[in-house]
Amino acid sequence: RRRAFVLAENQSVAGLDLSPDESQAVFTVSEPAADIRSTIVPNYVTKSGYTEDIASRPKAAYASTRSSRMGLMSAAAGDIRWLDFGFGERKIDPSFLGWSPDGRWGLVQVRAEDRKDAWLFRLDPASAALVLLERVHDDAWVGMLGLTSIAWTPDAKAVIYVSEKDGFSHLYRVSVDGQDRLQLTSGRFEVRGARLSADGKRIFFASSEVHPGELHYYVMSALGGPRTRLTSMTGQHVVSLSPDESALASIFSTPTKPGELYIQEAKPGAPAKALTLSTTEEFRSQAWLEPEVVSFKARDGADVYARLFRPASPDPKRPAVLFIHGAGYLQDAHKGWSTYSREYMFQNLLAAAGYHVLDVDYRGSSGYGRACRTGIYRFMGGKDLNDVVDGVQFLVQTCHVDPARIGCFGGSYGGFLTLMALFTTPDVFKAGAALRPVTDWAHYGADYTVDILNLPQKDAEAYKRSSPINLAQGLKGALLICHGLVDTNVHAQDSIRLAQRLIELGKENWELALYPVENHSFVNADSWTDEYKRIFKLFETNLKK
Repeated sequence: RRRAFVLAENQSVAGLDLSPDESQAVFTVSEPAADIRSTIVPNYVTKSGYTEDIASRPKAAYASTRSSRMGLMSAAAGDIRWLDFGFGERKIDPSFLGWSPDGRWGLVQVRAEDRKDAWLFRLDPASAALVLLERVHDDAWVGMLGLTSIAWTPDAKAVIYVSEKDGFSHLYRVSVDGQDRLQLTSGRFEVRGARLSADGKRIFFASSEVHPGELHYYVMSALGGPRTRLTSMTGQHVVSLSPDESALASIFSTPTKPGELYIQEAKPGAPAKALTLSTTEEFRSQAWLEPEVVSFKARDGADVYARLFRPASPDPKRPAVLFIHGAGYLQDAHKGWSTYSREYMFQNLLAAAGYHVLDVDYRGSSGYGRACRTGIYRFMGGKDLNDVVDGVQFLVQTCHVDPARIGCFGGSYGGFLTLMALFTTPDVFKAGAALRPVTDWAHYGADYTVDILNLPQKDAEAYKRSSPINLAQGLKGALLICHGLVDTNVHAQDSIRLAQRLIELGKENWELALYPVENHSFVNADSWTDEYKRIFKLFETNLKK
């Protein structure tokens, strides 16, 4: 009989992967930390008539959600050998990526709980020995492009992967013994979504080599050398390769046209044929503005990219509004359809009303390499806010807007930065709308926050200077706060605690709008309409007096 492995009550097994010869299985045992305390979100508008609780995430201090270990189990006897990665008591999160095509080896990726390191190991199932193939270290944190797109070559002699280790995400190849490593691409652009051809001779991948705001599809030899661009239309291409690798299916978009499905041969210069038309005739009849993708120098010399909307008939008072995108690690100053479709349409409305509008990819945004991504480490509201303020100077110098008539708005991280703008640079912004904003990072979730600010109990100063609730005394301009009451991402508690702080400080020029049935992203048209009518009124009242 096979020996049984008995799980403790709070343990779970993940990734049970049987070896090709069916002699062994790799698995991971995890268990949650003992001190985890989740939050609740009260729901007031219910069928029962009673206030009901919605379970939500823990707060940032509870980062150690689980401890994990990886083992090899004998299929015949049930014997277990626990893998020793050589990290002692350091907490790690291992994951099994798959067996080599010849069945001899396994690939294991390991991430450190403190986010500073990631490793790639080759596993020998016969001996349970591990060979280090790659280590990526970052003094800030290893991001999502730090070690990704990992794949065996068909001959099992090498592994292909994408890493950000030289400052931008690029393709690498390492031999199975870890001795020979080759960087296949380089430059100030990002490689994403790489995959090997079936015969292992070529690599297909997406890249921003043409422009940080364009995404195209490429192919190159798996041994390195020149790369060939397969897509040609200016914009953003999200590509799927056909199973026989002869054709590309692409979701292609431009700033004025949402994504549509195109198909083309997997050859350079091949024409792309549109297969879908998803927008309505009414939408297509609108004269949507095509924003200029511009760049300007930040005060520290960095290049900052942005979308600029110029009004056809500028208001004589020359007001301007800055949109601050959310999500932190996201790109919006690109040449495709914006993730923020409603905000894009609102930017059109503002331009029609005579406003210049600037949409800034501040420090911490994606698409610009490791230095930009980690520019907010230990200080959110530092370099990212500087970039937004420097965008104001760009508008003043380039578009001759009135520096006394500047507003800003944004949601989630954009709402947080709006608060930081009004609280810490109150002479720059006369009005701002903070939508579903984080006001205290110690109250947000660990998966995002701990990367950037570390644990609050270990880096209190980072949280103190990055949390608007500690800086509310600086408010001078007009502030609108909007928040959904059943927001399970950024809890309405954030805005309610800030409201209490503003009351205690005796601030008067602010208002709070709560939306009882809305989560983080609104779903009801009447809620969206109400919110944007309030934002428009805020700017019309305060920037055009």
